Formats: sequence, C-alpha cells, structure tokens
Amino acid sequence: MTPGHCKGKAHRPEHLGIAGRRVLVSRKWSNKTLDDHRAERGEFVRQLLEQAGIQPSHGPQDGPYRWERPAPADPDVPPRPVLLLRAVAERQRWKAEYAAAQLAASGSPPGNCSATDDQAA
Repeated sequence: MTPGHCKGKAHRPEHLGIAGRRVLVSRKWSNKTLDDHRAERGEFVRQLLEQAGIQPSHGPQDGPYRWERPAPADPDVPPRPVLLLRAVAERQRWKAEYAAAQLAASGSPPGNCSATDDQAA
C-alpha cells in the first residue's frame, strides 16, 4: 500500500467533496441500529433532566398520538409560518432545558471555561 494510492472510491480526487461515509459506520462495530443510538441519546437526556429536577414539557409520555394528513381546507391547521415558528420555539425551549440541566449537573458557573482556577498574582 502506497500513501496517496488508496483503491477506495472515497479517496479518489474526482470524489472529494462529495457527501458520504468516510469512516466505518458504528453499526458494524457496536451492533446498534440508528434507532438504538437515538433511543440511547434520548434516555441519556431524560436522565440528565431528571437529575437536575427539570420536568420536560414534552416527550413520549404525552401520547398516544394518531397522525393523519390534514385536508387543504382544514380550519384546525394553522398557517405554515406559524407552524415553523412554533417548531423553532419548541427547539429553543428544549435546548434551554438541556443547557440548564448540564449546568446543574456540572455545578460550575456559566462563563468559566478556564481549565485552571483563576488565582490572584
């Protein structure tokens, strides 16, 4: 094997910059599917929020749900811009809850990113 002469398609100059997998996918070495990884991350976040004493205002416990496509003239469906703004607000709320839980778990004040303690000279 000579450096720069890999037979793999991903390393050919004509394929550089094209999206795709460049590393071994985790399911080949962890035996987990994408759904398994997603569930594991979700459980980690739920445990972190629980440790911080934050009760999320969302989650699978709110169900069961029945999904159906609305009719184009359905009066119960808000306009698309309103739906998008609600989705953005929900995502911001989730992020704020997660940040608060991380802060509560770490116990360090925000803004102190130093690896060493500040000491007076």
